[in-house]
Amino acid sequence: MTPHVTESDLGKIEIHRLFATPLASIAVPDAEQLSQALSAEIFSRQRHHPSVQHSNVGGWQSAPDICSWQSPAITKLIDWARYFANQLTAINAPNGLAASTLDWHIEGWANINSHGCSNAMHAHPGAFWSLVYWVDDGSEEGDTTPRGGELEFFDPRGILPAIYAPKLRFRIEGCLNAGYTQIVNPVSGRMIAFPSWMQHCVTPYLGRRPRISIALNFSL
Repeated sequence: MTPHVTESDLGKIEIHRLFATPLASIAVPDAEQLSQALSAEIFSRQRHHPSVQHSNVGGWQSAPDICSWQSPAITKLIDWARYFANQLTAINAPNGLAASTLDWHIEGWANINSHGCSNAMHAHPGAFWSLVYWVDDGSEEGDTTPRGGELEFFDPRGILPAIYAPKLRFRIEGCLNAGYTQIVNPVSGRMIAFPSWMQHCVTPYLGRRPRISIALNFSL
């Protein structure tokens, strides 16, 4: 027998989303001008340096030495990324969490993916934050064809929720992807940050123009 429940009763349900995993996203100021300079620098590097091979399936990836590039645009991006990471990070203190400006060690590289290129599932051990900045998402004006190349994150709790009862989902906002994956669509001029231990991949890119991104790892 279904109990008599009013909207007022339902409003008394308390939901606590335990062990949430952060994914931060922000539009970088003056991104259009910055990205133009970054694109020129990255294409120049591509012409003079062969690709390294890590998680990339096809495409071109620079060595992880982007912080040493003598480029005002790179310096500006890294300064912004450092500020972004500091805003997302606190230090355990005797009286609770304390904000701090941290002396990060930063490692980074550039990526160029053409049609059909992707990145296999991986994580970034040895770092605390990983950041991605999309210099150029490869979009073309008036083209509404799906371009793929999404950044796909895997539930760090594994697939147990989906295996136990595939037809069941949590009827709770923010919990619908438990046991599944979550995709992030690349957007030119946007930067995201996520914990480096999160496993992720890049699905095959289907656009006609090159997609350019910069990845950064922050550690202490």
